[in-house]
Amino acid sequence: MTLSTAPLVTRRAALRSGSAATLAAARRMGPLLVAGCAVAPSTRAIPIGLLHSQTGPMAISSTPVRDAQIHALEEINATGGLLGRPVEFTAPDSRSRPNLFANRARRLLEQGAVALFGCWTAESRAAVIPLVEEFQRLLFYAVPYEGGEASRFVVCGGQIPNQQVRPVLDWLQSAAGGLRRRVFVVGVDDRSGRLVAHLVRRWLAGRPLQPAGQMLLPLSLRDFRDTIAAIRDSGADCVISTLAGNTNVGFFAALAEAGLEPSRLPVVSTTIGEDELRNLRPDQVEGHYAVSAYFQSDSGSANAEWVEDFRREFGFDRVTSDTMETGYSLVHLWADAVRRAGSVATAAVIQALRDGRGYDGPGGRLVMDPATQHCAKPCRIGRIRADRQFTLVHESPGPIPPDPFPSVAYPGWSCDWTKGGLVRGAEVKLDGDL
Repeated sequence: MTLSTAPLVTRRAALRSGSAATLAAARRMGPLLVAGCAVAPSTRAIPIGLLHSQTGPMAISSTPVRDAQIHALEEINATGGLLGRPVEFTAPDSRSRPNLFANRARRLLEQGAVALFGCWTAESRAAVIPLVEEFQRLLFYAVPYEGGEASRFVVCGGQIPNQQVRPVLDWLQSAAGGLRRRVFVVGVDDRSGRLVAHLVRRWLAGRPLQPAGQMLLPLSLRDFRDTIAAIRDSGADCVISTLAGNTNVGFFAALAEAGLEPSRLPVVSTTIGEDELRNLRPDQVEGHYAVSAYFQSDSGSANAEWVEDFRREFGFDRVTSDTMETGYSLVHLWADAVRRAGSVATAAVIQALRDGRGYDGPGGRLVMDPATQHCAKPCRIGRIRADRQFTLVHESPGPIPPDPFPSVAYPGWSCDWTKGGLVRGAEVKLDGDL
């Protein structure tokens, strides 16, 4: 796999030339090379990499983020590129396998990629971070995740638990959330699932809402009958789910088959967005909830315009979601920092990102916190509708500052990359079963 030096092609140019079918087919394949050509093709391109799973259990979640980032890059190139140069990207298929994320990332970095955008699971992210640290390039990560990490070479745009899980716990035990008293945590058996379950236990200490139990499951699991039986037998009256990718399909099917209606046992998912709902039966998920910083149904002219533009380019059957909006905005956030820095050098870009200007995305302003290199994010809870969209039922008063090391779980830990960097406290020992 090599970075292309061929003339660059826009989607619009492909449509005019009749090669749209070829371009559409190429988008489904990896490696993928597509870029805009508003700048001269002979100008030396700025190479970047998109690391997303286009096959495997994570494809239903990660491929839409790739498309949103392609959309952002095409917009950048259509308006002149960066520093008078086009941005050229390679998007190999990492196939939902952490070892391939590491392999693809190393190849992209060795071939000169100045930044990487992507990863989804904790394992894929963990496979790539040592490489961006080795090469001293930036990874822009768009997915809500479990926190407990900080690297001077990673910019995290998605929600972390203090912006997502803790507000959900507050809402569930409120009158608006149904005055729930017992919560069951179900998730993938990885670092993310274990840490979220750990934080839930710590945050619930002394509260009216109490833990009913937990199950952490392999990403490959397809039969959820035992899981549903455990939830039912626990006496839980609500569920927080961190299940990812295709695991949501089997879980909600088994939940519906068991007759556990959302009015009786509502599930709040930290991972489901509009694109995942395209793969779920409405009668199995209607009435359940998702927590997010963005919904396609959000009001506002900027969001409506973005949704329309994206669907016009990628198909009117397409939808937008939180991770797509964050992934799109992160590309523009990086591009704006490159313009201000006048350079693609990592140190210069990080310094520009610290100025607090941010990027006004479809879902609101995205600003990187200089200390943690995470972003302030609002918390929104939406009820799933029959049309696979969301009705907003709760919204935080404003963006919530990021806290990747909440003291309740990480005593003595802190991070400030503008001063001393990461301060490590005592070793964090995860609790046992809830």
